[in-house]
Amino acid sequence: MNKKVAFYTLGCKLNFSETSSIGRLFKDAGYDTTPFNSQADVYVINTCSVTDNADKKCRKVVKEALKHSPNAYITIVGCYAQLKPKEISEIPGVDMVLGAAEKFNIIEHINDLTKQEKAVVHNAPIAETQQFVSAFSIGDRTRTFLKVQDGCDYSCTFCTIPLARGASRSGSIPDLVQQAADIAASGVKEIVLTGVNIGDYGIRDGKRQDKFLDLVKALDEVQGIDRIRISSIEPNLLSNEIIEFVAQSQRFVPHFHMPLQSGNNKTLAAMRRRYKRELYAERVAKIKSLMPNCCIGVDVIVGFPGETREDFLDTYNFLNELDISYLHVFTYSERENTIAAQMEGAVPGSQRSDRSKMLHILSEKKRRAFYESQVNSIGDVLFEGDEKDGYMHGFSKNYVKVRTPYDPLLVNEIVPVRFTTVTDSGEMDMEELPELLAH
Repeated sequence: MNKKVAFYTLGCKLNFSETSSIGRLFKDAGYDTTPFNSQADVYVINTCSVTDNADKKCRKVVKEALKHSPNAYITIVGCYAQLKPKEISEIPGVDMVLGAAEKFNIIEHINDLTKQEKAVVHNAPIAETQQFVSAFSIGDRTRTFLKVQDGCDYSCTFCTIPLARGASRSGSIPDLVQQAADIAASGVKEIVLTGVNIGDYGIRDGKRQDKFLDLVKALDEVQGIDRIRISSIEPNLLSNEIIEFVAQSQRFVPHFHMPLQSGNNKTLAAMRRRYKRELYAERVAKIKSLMPNCCIGVDVIVGFPGETREDFLDTYNFLNELDISYLHVFTYSERENTIAAQMEGAVPGSQRSDRSKMLHILSEKKRRAFYESQVNSIGDVLFEGDEKDGYMHGFSKNYVKVRTPYDPLLVNEIVPVRFTTVTDSGEMDMEELPELLAH
Protein backbone atom coordinates (compact mmCIF):
# COMPACT_ATOMS: atom_id res chain seq x y z
CA MET A 1 0.00 0.00 0.00
CA ASN A 2 1.10 3.56 -0.71
CA LYS A 3 2.06 5.75 2.19
CA LYS A 4 -0.50 8.39 3.18
CA VAL A 5 0.04 12.14 3.57
CA ALA A 6 -2.28 14.74 5.09
CA PHE A 7 -2.11 18.53 4.92
CA TYR A 8 -3.20 21.46 7.06
CA THR A 9 -2.93 25.07 5.90
CA LEU A 10 -2.90 28.18 8.06
CA GLY A 11 -3.09 31.66 6.57
CA CYS A 12 -3.60 33.16 3.15
CA LYS A 13 -4.72 32.07 -0.32
CA LEU A 14 -1.07 31.96 -1.37
CA ASN A 15 -0.44 29.30 1.29
CA PHE A 16 -3.38 27.26 0.00
CA SER A 17 -2.04 27.36 -3.55
CA GLU A 18 1.39 26.23 -2.32
CA THR A 19 -0.04 23.43 -0.16
CA SER A 20 -1.90 22.13 -3.20
CA SER A 21 1.30 22.17 -5.26
CA ILE A 22 3.22 20.37 -2.50
CA GLY A 23 0.41 17.82 -2.49
CA ARG A 24 1.02 17.13 -6.17
CA LEU A 25 4.71 16.52 -5.39
CA PHE A 26 3.67 13.84 -2.92
CA LYS A 27 1.25 12.32 -5.42
CA ASP A 28 4.00 12.12 -8.04
CA ALA A 29 6.17 10.40 -5.42
CA GLY A 30 3.52 7.69 -4.90
CA TYR A 31 1.75 8.97 -1.79
CA ASP A 32 -2.02 8.95 -1.32
CA THR A 33 -3.59 12.08 0.17
CA THR A 34 -5.92 11.57 3.11
CA PRO A 35 -7.98 14.03 5.22
CA PHE A 36 -6.12 15.66 8.11
CA ASN A 37 -8.49 14.10 10.66
CA SER A 38 -7.56 10.58 9.59
CA GLN A 39 -4.52 8.32 10.03
CA ALA A 40 -1.52 9.25 7.89
CA ASP A 41 2.19 8.43 7.67
CA VAL A 42 3.15 12.07 7.04
CA TYR A 43 1.46 15.30 8.12
CA VAL A 44 2.52 18.55 6.45
CA ILE A 45 1.50 21.75 8.23
CA ASN A 46 1.84 24.97 6.21
CA THR A 47 2.14 27.85 8.68
CA CYS A 48 1.50 31.59 8.70
CA SER A 49 3.23 34.35 10.64
CA VAL A 50 0.72 37.14 9.97
CA THR A 51 -2.06 35.96 12.26
CA ASP A 52 -1.80 36.09 16.04
CA ASN A 53 -0.54 33.19 18.16
CA ALA A 54 1.33 31.39 15.37
CA ASP A 55 3.15 29.27 17.95
CA LYS A 56 -0.05 28.32 19.76
CA LYS A 57 -1.85 27.40 16.53
CA CYS A 58 1.07 25.33 15.27
CA ARG A 59 1.32 23.39 18.54
CA LYS A 60 -2.42 22.69 18.51
CA VAL A 61 -2.39 21.36 14.93
CA VAL A 62 0.65 19.15 15.66
CA LYS A 63 -1.13 17.75 18.72
CA GLU A 64 -4.23 16.99 16.63
CA ALA A 65 -2.16 15.15 14.02
CA LEU A 66 -0.49 12.98 16.64
CA LYS A 67 -3.91 12.10 18.08
CA HIS A 68 -4.82 10.45 14.79
CA SER A 69 -1.42 8.87 14.18
CA PRO A 70 1.00 8.93 17.15
CA ASN A 71 3.99 7.68 15.13
CA ALA A 72 3.48 9.90 12.09
CA TYR A 73 6.24 12.06 10.63
CA ILE A 74 5.39 15.75 11.19
CA THR A 75 6.82 18.39 8.85
CA ILE A 76 6.31 22.16 9.28
CA VAL A 77 6.69 24.54 6.33
CA GLY A 78 5.64 28.12 5.56
CA CYS A 79 6.30 31.63 6.83
CA TYR A 80 6.47 30.74 10.53
CA ALA A 81 8.91 27.95 9.69
CA GLN A 82 11.19 30.47 7.99
CA LEU A 83 11.02 33.01 10.80
CA LYS A 84 11.17 30.75 13.89
CA PRO A 85 12.70 27.38 12.88
CA LYS A 86 14.33 26.71 16.27
CA GLU A 87 11.13 27.52 18.14
CA ILE A 88 9.14 25.14 15.94
CA SER A 89 11.77 22.37 16.11
CA GLU A 90 11.24 22.26 19.88
CA ILE A 91 7.49 21.58 19.62
CA PRO A 92 6.94 17.98 20.81
CA GLY A 93 6.29 15.67 17.89
CA VAL A 94 7.79 17.84 15.12
CA ASP A 95 10.29 15.90 12.97
CA MET A 96 11.31 18.38 10.28
CA VAL A 97 11.18 22.13 9.64
CA LEU A 98 11.61 23.49 6.10
CA GLY A 99 12.23 27.15 5.36
CA ALA A 100 11.11 29.15 2.33
CA ALA A 101 13.85 27.91 0.01
CA GLU A 102 13.36 24.24 0.92
CA LYS A 103 9.61 23.62 1.15
CA PHE A 104 9.29 22.65 -2.52
CA ASN A 105 12.18 20.19 -2.09
CA ILE A 106 10.19 18.40 0.59
CA ILE A 107 10.21 15.00 -1.16
CA GLU A 108 14.00 14.97 -1.26
CA HIS A 109 14.15 15.64 2.47
CA ILE A 110 11.36 13.31 3.54
CA ASN A 111 12.34 10.00 1.93
CA ASP A 112 13.42 8.54 5.27
CA LEU A 113 10.47 8.75 7.67
CA THR A 114 12.48 7.61 10.69
CA LYS A 115 11.70 9.81 13.68
CA GLN A 116 14.82 11.25 15.34
CA GLU A 117 15.37 12.50 18.85
CA LYS A 118 15.63 16.08 17.56
CA ALA A 119 13.80 17.70 14.66
CA VAL A 120 15.75 18.20 11.44
CA VAL A 121 15.87 21.84 10.27
CA HIS A 122 16.57 22.96 6.70
CA ASN A 123 16.41 26.73 6.75
CA ALA A 124 18.60 29.01 4.62
CA PRO A 125 18.83 32.81 5.07
CA ILE A 126 15.88 34.45 3.33
CA ALA A 127 18.25 36.40 1.06
CA GLU A 128 19.05 33.08 -0.63
CA THR A 129 15.39 32.56 -1.53
CA GLN A 130 15.35 34.10 -4.98
CA GLN A 131 13.64 31.54 -7.20
CA PHE A 132 9.96 31.83 -8.11
CA VAL A 133 8.20 28.48 -7.72
CA SER A 134 4.84 28.26 -9.44
CA ALA A 135 1.82 26.98 -7.52
CA PHE A 136 -1.92 26.63 -7.93
CA SER A 137 -4.64 24.94 -5.91
CA ILE A 138 -6.74 22.14 -7.32
CA GLY A 139 -9.34 20.23 -5.35
CA ASP A 140 -12.26 22.61 -5.14
CA ARG A 141 -13.29 22.31 -8.78
CA THR A 142 -15.19 25.58 -8.61
CA ARG A 143 -12.24 27.89 -7.98
CA THR A 144 -8.46 27.73 -7.97
CA PHE A 145 -5.80 30.06 -6.58
CA LEU A 146 -3.03 30.76 -9.10
CA LYS A 147 0.21 32.11 -7.64
CA VAL A 148 1.67 34.77 -9.96
CA GLN A 149 4.10 36.55 -7.63
CA ASP A 150 5.97 35.92 -4.36
CA GLY A 151 7.95 38.01 -1.87
CA CYS A 152 7.83 41.76 -1.24
CA ASP A 153 10.22 44.70 -1.65
CA TYR A 154 8.10 47.02 0.46
CA SER A 155 9.18 47.76 4.01
CA CYS A 156 5.99 48.40 5.97
CA THR A 157 6.99 48.85 9.60
CA PHE A 158 4.52 46.26 10.95
CA CYS A 159 5.16 43.41 8.53
CA THR A 160 7.37 40.31 8.66
CA ILE A 161 6.47 38.96 5.21
CA PRO A 162 9.68 40.21 3.50
CA LEU A 163 11.60 38.36 6.23
CA ALA A 164 9.56 35.20 5.67
CA ARG A 165 9.27 35.18 1.87
CA GLY A 166 12.14 37.30 0.55
CA ALA A 167 12.33 39.76 -2.33
CA SER A 168 9.64 40.29 -4.94
CA ARG A 169 9.76 37.83 -7.85
CA SER A 170 7.31 36.57 -10.42
CA GLY A 171 6.48 33.84 -12.91
CA SER A 172 6.76 34.56 -16.62
CA ILE A 173 3.66 35.45 -18.61
CA PRO A 174 3.95 32.42 -20.96
CA ASP A 175 4.27 30.03 -18.00
CA LEU A 176 1.31 31.55 -16.15
CA VAL A 177 -0.84 31.59 -19.29
CA GLN A 178 -0.06 27.88 -19.77
CA GLN A 179 -0.97 27.13 -16.15
CA ALA A 180 -4.26 29.02 -16.60
CA ALA A 181 -4.98 26.95 -19.73
CA ASP A 182 -4.23 23.74 -17.81
CA ILE A 183 -6.58 24.87 -15.03
CA ALA A 184 -9.29 25.60 -17.60
CA ALA A 185 -8.87 22.11 -19.07
CA SER A 186 -9.48 20.60 -15.61
CA GLY A 187 -13.00 22.05 -15.49
CA VAL A 188 -12.39 24.90 -13.05
CA LYS A 189 -14.58 27.93 -13.77
CA GLU A 190 -12.79 30.63 -11.76
CA ILE A 191 -9.16 31.57 -11.15
CA VAL A 192 -8.11 33.84 -8.27
CA LEU A 193 -4.75 35.49 -8.89
CA THR A 194 -2.68 35.46 -5.72
CA GLY A 195 0.72 36.54 -4.43
CA VAL A 196 2.29 38.59 -1.66
CA ASN A 197 2.20 41.87 -3.62
CA ILE A 198 0.63 41.02 -6.98
CA GLY A 199 0.54 44.60 -8.22
CA ASP A 200 4.35 44.45 -8.18
CA TYR A 201 4.25 41.56 -10.67
CA GLY A 202 6.96 41.43 -13.31
CA ILE A 203 10.30 41.14 -11.48
CA ARG A 204 12.47 38.19 -12.59
CA ASP A 205 16.18 37.74 -11.96
CA GLY A 206 16.13 40.96 -9.95
CA LYS A 207 14.90 43.11 -12.85
CA ARG A 208 11.46 44.33 -13.85
CA GLN A 209 10.53 42.64 -17.10
CA ASP A 210 6.74 42.99 -17.21
CA LYS A 211 3.88 44.89 -15.61
CA PHE A 212 0.83 43.45 -13.87
CA LEU A 213 -1.34 44.94 -16.63
CA ASP A 214 0.63 42.89 -19.19
CA LEU A 215 -0.26 39.71 -17.29
CA VAL A 216 -3.91 40.72 -16.90
CA LYS A 217 -4.24 41.31 -20.66
CA ALA A 218 -2.59 37.97 -21.47
CA LEU A 219 -4.77 35.98 -19.05
CA ASP A 220 -7.89 37.64 -20.41
CA GLU A 221 -7.23 35.78 -23.68
CA VAL A 222 -7.16 32.30 -22.10
CA GLN A 223 -10.08 30.25 -23.42
CA GLY A 224 -12.15 28.06 -21.12
CA ILE A 225 -11.99 30.18 -17.98
CA ASP A 226 -15.21 32.02 -17.18
CA ARG A 227 -13.91 34.25 -14.42
CA ILE A 228 -10.63 35.68 -13.18
CA ARG A 229 -10.57 37.47 -9.84
CA ILE A 230 -7.76 39.71 -8.59
CA SER A 231 -6.91 39.14 -4.94
CA SER A 232 -5.48 41.85 -2.68
CA ILE A 233 -3.68 44.64 -4.60
CA GLU A 234 -2.01 47.76 -3.20
CA PRO A 235 -3.91 50.99 -4.04
CA ASN A 236 -0.77 52.68 -5.41
CA LEU A 237 -0.30 49.74 -7.80
CA LEU A 238 -3.94 49.50 -8.93
CA SER A 239 -3.55 51.90 -11.84
CA ASN A 240 -6.38 53.56 -13.74
CA GLU A 241 -5.34 51.45 -16.75
CA ILE A 242 -5.94 48.22 -14.79
CA ILE A 243 -9.31 49.47 -13.54
CA GLU A 244 -10.33 50.51 -17.07
CA PHE A 245 -9.30 47.15 -18.50
CA VAL A 246 -11.21 45.16 -15.87
CA ALA A 247 -14.29 47.32 -16.51
CA GLN A 248 -14.48 46.13 -20.14
CA SER A 249 -13.12 42.60 -19.66
CA GLN A 250 -15.23 39.51 -20.28
CA ARG A 251 -13.29 37.43 -17.74
CA PHE A 252 -11.98 39.73 -15.02
CA VAL A 253 -14.77 40.32 -12.51
CA PRO A 254 -15.86 43.57 -10.81
CA HIS A 255 -14.31 42.86 -7.43
CA PHE A 256 -11.23 44.49 -5.92
CA HIS A 257 -9.67 44.01 -2.51
CA MET A 258 -7.43 46.99 -1.65
CA PRO A 259 -5.59 47.16 1.66
CA LEU A 260 -5.94 50.57 3.30
CA GLN A 261 -4.58 49.74 6.80
CA SER A 262 -5.40 53.24 8.09
CA GLY A 263 -7.53 56.16 6.99
CA ASN A 264 -5.30 58.57 8.90
CA ASN A 265 -2.34 60.00 6.98
CA LYS A 266 -0.13 60.31 10.06
CA THR A 267 -0.59 56.62 10.81
CA LEU A 268 -0.05 55.68 7.15
CA ALA A 269 3.29 57.51 7.23
CA ALA A 270 4.29 55.69 10.45
CA MET A 271 3.40 52.41 8.74
CA ARG A 272 5.52 53.40 5.71
CA ARG A 273 2.62 52.83 3.37
CA ARG A 274 3.22 54.20 -0.12
CA TYR A 275 0.12 56.35 -0.48
CA LYS A 276 -2.13 58.77 1.37
CA ARG A 277 -5.81 58.33 1.98
CA GLU A 278 -6.61 60.82 -0.76
CA LEU A 279 -5.18 58.43 -3.36
CA TYR A 280 -7.22 55.59 -1.89
CA ALA A 281 -10.41 57.63 -2.20
CA GLU A 282 -9.50 58.42 -5.82
CA ARG A 283 -9.13 54.71 -6.61
CA VAL A 284 -12.53 53.91 -5.08
CA ALA A 285 -14.16 56.75 -7.02
CA LYS A 286 -12.56 55.60 -10.29
CA ILE A 287 -13.74 52.01 -9.77
CA LYS A 288 -17.29 53.04 -8.93
CA SER A 289 -17.50 55.49 -11.85
CA LEU A 290 -16.82 52.64 -14.30
CA MET A 291 -18.34 49.72 -12.35
CA PRO A 292 -21.12 50.99 -10.06
CA ASN A 293 -21.90 47.44 -8.85
CA CYS A 294 -18.25 46.58 -8.15
CA CYS A 295 -17.50 44.99 -4.78
CA ILE A 296 -14.61 46.67 -2.93
CA GLY A 297 -13.04 45.03 0.12
CA VAL A 298 -10.67 46.80 2.50
CA ASP A 299 -7.96 45.66 4.93
CA VAL A 300 -7.54 47.86 7.98
CA ILE A 301 -5.34 47.62 11.10
CA VAL A 302 -6.46 49.03 14.46
CA GLY A 303 -4.27 49.84 17.44
CA PHE A 304 -1.04 50.62 15.58
CA PRO A 305 1.56 52.27 17.89
CA GLY A 306 0.82 55.97 18.28
CA GLU A 307 -2.76 55.68 17.00
CA THR A 308 -4.79 58.02 19.22
CA ARG A 309 -8.55 57.86 19.56
CA GLU A 310 -8.77 60.86 17.25
CA ASP A 311 -6.61 59.06 14.67
CA PHE A 312 -8.85 56.01 14.87
CA LEU A 313 -12.02 58.08 14.51
CA ASP A 314 -10.40 59.70 11.47
CA THR A 315 -10.09 56.21 9.99
CA TYR A 316 -13.61 55.25 11.05
CA ASN A 317 -15.20 58.36 9.53
CA PHE A 318 -13.16 57.99 6.33
CA LEU A 319 -14.35 54.39 5.91
CA ASN A 320 -17.92 55.24 6.85
CA GLU A 321 -18.13 57.79 4.04
CA LEU A 322 -16.34 55.60 1.47
CA ASP A 323 -18.35 53.60 -1.09
CA ILE A 324 -16.92 50.21 -0.08
CA SER A 325 -18.50 46.78 0.46
CA TYR A 326 -16.79 45.09 3.43
CA LEU A 327 -13.77 45.26 5.76
CA HIS A 328 -11.15 42.77 6.89
CA VAL A 329 -10.19 44.09 10.32
CA PHE A 330 -6.83 43.20 11.90
CA THR A 331 -5.91 44.06 15.47
CA TYR A 332 -2.28 45.17 15.56
CA SER A 333 0.06 42.80 17.35
CA GLU A 334 3.77 43.24 17.90
CA ARG A 335 6.09 41.23 15.64
CA GLU A 336 9.74 40.56 16.43
CA ASN A 337 12.29 42.22 14.14
CA THR A 338 9.86 44.88 12.92
CA ILE A 339 10.30 48.64 13.34
CA ALA A 340 6.78 49.04 14.70
CA ALA A 341 7.54 46.74 17.65
CA GLN A 342 10.09 49.30 18.86
CA MET A 343 7.80 52.33 18.46
CA GLU A 344 6.47 54.31 21.38
CA GLY A 345 2.81 54.89 22.04
CA ALA A 346 1.60 51.29 22.38
CA VAL A 347 -2.21 51.19 22.41
CA PRO A 348 -3.69 49.28 25.38
CA GLY A 349 -5.19 45.93 24.46
CA SER A 350 -8.68 46.92 25.61
CA GLN A 351 -8.65 49.92 23.27
CA ARG A 352 -7.44 47.78 20.37
CA SER A 353 -10.33 45.41 21.06
CA ASP A 354 -12.91 48.21 21.25
CA ARG A 355 -11.72 49.71 17.96
CA SER A 356 -11.83 46.32 16.29
CA LYS A 357 -15.44 45.81 17.42
CA MET A 358 -16.45 49.20 16.03
CA LEU A 359 -15.00 48.39 12.63
CA HIS A 360 -16.52 44.90 12.56
CA ILE A 361 -19.93 46.48 13.13
CA LEU A 362 -19.19 49.02 10.37
CA SER A 363 -18.18 46.18 8.06
CA GLU A 364 -21.50 44.40 8.59
CA LYS A 365 -23.33 47.67 7.91
CA LYS A 366 -21.36 48.19 4.69
CA ARG A 367 -21.85 44.61 3.51
CA ARG A 368 -25.60 44.69 4.13
CA ALA A 369 -25.94 48.05 2.36
CA PHE A 370 -24.02 46.67 -0.62
CA TYR A 371 -26.15 43.51 -0.73
CA GLU A 372 -29.38 45.48 -0.44
CA SER A 373 -28.26 47.66 -3.35
CA GLN A 374 -28.18 44.48 -5.45
CA VAL A 375 -31.72 43.30 -4.62
CA ASN A 376 -33.85 42.80 -7.77
CA SER A 377 -30.78 42.93 -9.99
CA ILE A 378 -29.71 39.98 -12.16
CA GLY A 379 -26.35 38.25 -11.85
CA ASP A 380 -24.52 35.05 -12.74
CA VAL A 381 -23.75 32.87 -9.72
CA LEU A 382 -21.08 30.15 -9.63
CA PHE A 383 -22.27 27.48 -7.17
CA GLU A 384 -19.97 25.49 -4.90
CA GLY A 385 -20.37 21.95 -3.62
CA ASP A 386 -20.82 22.68 0.07
CA GLU A 387 -24.05 21.84 1.90
CA LYS A 388 -25.10 23.38 5.21
CA ASP A 389 -28.54 23.09 6.76
CA GLY A 390 -29.93 21.98 3.41
CA TYR A 391 -28.50 24.95 1.50
CA MET A 392 -25.66 25.38 -0.96
CA HIS A 393 -23.82 28.63 -1.71
CA GLY A 394 -22.28 30.45 -4.59
CA PHE A 395 -20.84 33.83 -5.50
CA SER A 396 -21.79 36.34 -8.15
CA LYS A 397 -19.13 38.08 -10.22
CA ASN A 398 -19.21 40.98 -7.77
CA TYR A 399 -18.83 38.66 -4.78
CA VAL A 400 -22.39 38.58 -3.47
CA LYS A 401 -22.80 35.36 -1.49
CA VAL A 402 -25.99 33.61 -2.57
CA ARG A 403 -27.80 30.65 -1.03
CA THR A 404 -30.32 28.21 -2.49
CA PRO A 405 -31.66 24.76 -1.47
CA TYR A 406 -29.01 22.14 -2.23
CA ASP A 407 -29.15 20.73 -5.75
CA PRO A 408 -26.22 18.57 -6.94
CA LEU A 409 -26.93 19.61 -10.55
CA LEU A 410 -25.92 23.20 -9.68
CA VAL A 411 -22.43 22.33 -8.39
CA ASN A 412 -19.75 24.10 -10.48
CA GLU A 413 -22.42 25.64 -12.70
CA ILE A 414 -22.84 29.32 -13.51
CA VAL A 415 -26.53 30.16 -13.28
CA PRO A 416 -28.34 33.43 -14.05
CA VAL A 417 -30.42 34.50 -11.04
CA ARG A 418 -32.38 37.43 -9.70
CA PHE A 419 -31.34 38.56 -6.22
CA THR A 420 -34.45 38.71 -4.04
CA THR A 421 -33.82 39.34 -0.34
CA VAL A 422 -30.94 39.66 2.10
CA THR A 423 -31.26 37.04 4.85
CA ASP A 424 -30.84 37.67 8.57
CA SER A 425 -27.51 35.84 8.37
CA GLY A 426 -26.28 38.24 5.69
CA GLU A 427 -26.57 36.06 2.59
CA MET A 428 -28.67 36.69 -0.52
CA ASP A 429 -31.71 34.66 -1.47
CA MET A 430 -32.40 34.25 -5.19
CA GLU A 431 -34.62 32.90 -7.89
CA GLU A 432 -33.30 31.12 -10.96
CA LEU A 433 -33.89 32.64 -14.38
CA PRO A 434 -33.75 29.59 -16.68
CA GLU A 435 -35.04 31.65 -19.60
CA LEU A 436 -31.68 33.44 -19.67
CA LEU A 437 -29.66 30.24 -20.07
CA ALA A 438 -30.38 30.15 -23.80
CA HIS A 439 -28.70 33.52 -24.15
